[in-house]
Amino acid sequence: MIERRKLLGLGLGVLGASAIGPMAAFAQAKLGISDPIADLLQRQSDLAEGMAEDELPAAVAAPIAAPVSQVRTASHAPRWLKLHNIHTQEKLEAVYFDKGEYVPDAVQALDRVLRDYRTGDVYSMHPELFDTLSALSQKTGSKSHFQVISGYRSPRTNAMLHERSGQVAKRSLHMDGKAMDVYLEDVALDRLRAAALDLGRGGVGYYPVSNFVHVDVGPVRRWVGS
Repeated sequence: MIERRKLLGLGLGVLGASAIGPMAAFAQAKLGISDPIADLLQRQSDLAEGMAEDELPAAVAAPIAAPVSQVRTASHAPRWLKLHNIHTQEKLEAVYFDKGEYVPDAVQALDRVLRDYRTGDVYSMHPELFDTLSALSQKTGSKSHFQVISGYRSPRTNAMLHERSGQVAKRSLHMDGKAMDVYLEDVALDRLRAAALDLGRGGVGYYPVSNFVHVDVGPVRRWVGS
């Protein structure tokens, strides 16, 4: 059983389905029926956030993630993360890192919340991505859940979005579990962006019109989209 102190707010919503199944949602997007996230993604730039590992110079390529059970860090302080998937309405508050290591059951629960909501595919997200968000939460002093616009994106979903819009990268770090598009309800978007840039980790994309900040664990870089 998942310990209460490690997984808070993990109710039926986290394990349940949205109003329409993920495959039905994918079919709607393929047929051109309105899909808010697809419409939003069409306005994104494909310049930086879509760069794949094999497209990057070897000197700046992001490291390959080690299995969660093998990852250790110097700091043993517990790390919390609060997520809200705006498409499935799932919420999760978890201690995903404790006693010097990542907590497998908590990490798996986070991965599920961040799944591709269209296809239902779950992917092992890069642990450093969780660390980036945890650090952002502390740096901004936010008490809110991160509102997740996009977490993992399956190859099938990414191909569909790329076909619909040339602004969606053919190879995206979202497909490797290394990127998220988020915002915080209690932190101004420009302040969230500034905090992310101040961390000096990975890529930071600023989308003031679409109202989110892209963060990833690729090379350190920045850009502005719509």
